[in-house]
Amino acid sequence: MNIFIDLETCPSQDPDVRAQIAASITAPGNYSKPESISKWEAENKPALVEEAWRKTAFDGALGHICVAGIAIDDEEPEALYADEWLRDERSVIASLFNRIKDASSGNRRLTFIGHNLVEFDLRFLFQRAVVLGIRPPAIIPFKAKPWDDTVFDTMSTWSGLKDRVSLDKLCRVLGIAAKGTEIGEEIDGSKVWEFVKAGRIADVATYCKGDIERTRHVYKRMTFAGLP
Repeated sequence: MNIFIDLETCPSQDPDVRAQIAASITAPGNYSKPESISKWEAENKPALVEEAWRKTAFDGALGHICVAGIAIDDEEPEALYADEWLRDERSVIASLFNRIKDASSGNRRLTFIGHNLVEFDLRFLFQRAVVLGIRPPAIIPFKAKPWDDTVFDTMSTWSGLKDRVSLDKLCRVLGIAAKGTEIGEEIDGSKVWEFVKAGRIADVATYCKGDIERTRHVYKRMTFAGLP
């Protein structure tokens, strides 16, 4: 049985985290005059703080899961989310774990599939479970290596362990519908926060289901499914 997983994540919503980031970013060492430092802080620091803060969306210790996508075999993808996404992050993760528990009943062999699954989705999911105190099902292969048969990572399968390839590029190469076609608007992981901030988490959920479909198409192409 195949389980396709995709997470959409947002930066930390803890004001203290942003304050710590701001405090850690200082003017270059060759700036010594107070007026030069003040000018640098006014002109350059805000963008650097924003950039560093947005990167917390890739750190499960600080960022948050706003949407969790899952599909079992060829079933319709499901996006788990809540309008009050920050308040309900814990329940979204718990719902995802329950879906996986249900799929694993009967001692069926499971393969978890995703794009950058091992290094991002599984790691981020594990970290959020630890932070929020949610016990995950033992069947989830958090410690899997990309070559283990419990996982199929479309990124490492295509690029190897040292290189990377975007899902969007694979879709273009393989003639699969591009990211954002399901909402008629350009979107990828780097733009998720803008949509969530604008109150468009439902669109993010639709996009997440689209990514599940894209990953499933890529997986079938990589495994030559349906070919003689």
